[in-house]
Amino acid sequence: MDELEGVLGEQAAYYRAVAGEYGDYGALPGVSELGEVVEAFGPSGRVLELACGPGVWTPLLARHADEVTAVDASAEMLERAAARVGDGVRFVQADVFGWRPTGRFDVVFFGFWLSHVPPERFAAFWSGVAECLVPGGRVLFVDDALRPAEELVEGAESVVVRRRAGEAAHRVVKVGYRPAELEARLAGVGWSVRVRETVWPFYWGAGSPV
Repeated sequence: MDELEGVLGEQAAYYRAVAGEYGDYGALPGVSELGEVVEAFGPSGRVLELACGPGVWTPLLARHADEVTAVDASAEMLERAAARVGDGVRFVQADVFGWRPTGRFDVVFFGFWLSHVPPERFAAFWSGVAECLVPGGRVLFVDDALRPAEELVEGAESVVVRRRAGEAAHRVVKVGYRPAELEARLAGVGWSVRVRETVWPFYWGAGSPV
């Protein structure tokens, strides 16, 4: 197993470990505005949610969409998400990096996930997102660039941070994008995406493949 695969394995283990206590974070300054962004975007038609976690955003998507498919690697997170939204959403347990749908979607959404995508997989991830969309399809994401000093055990320049779940420590990818930087990087892999802040460090992006 190479180093990156090891980090991603620890990242997956961390989110499985914290699934039962993972907060909704909706009261944090800047996050409620992200909900307003989702409402204004109007994720209609067939919607795919990648890395849905405990289903914080899934009910909001379901209110707009004709149908929602929500994917996450953690069975524990999917159990929480299913309990939150009830019927009407198709849940899929799969590694987001390797999963591909059998059909295409009008909208792909991911909340607080892009910052956990390693830079080495950025281009491949966005290529996969494009493959999930119908012609003219749209993407929307919300995220944050929060990297507390106590997590930067490998230095401020590293994208790998360390987080604790109980007594266990896990390495997790956390990329602290700035909007202009992220827009430019997306343009470089064939996307036209507008990225904006709410209350920093929270931001969102919306757009389509070029």
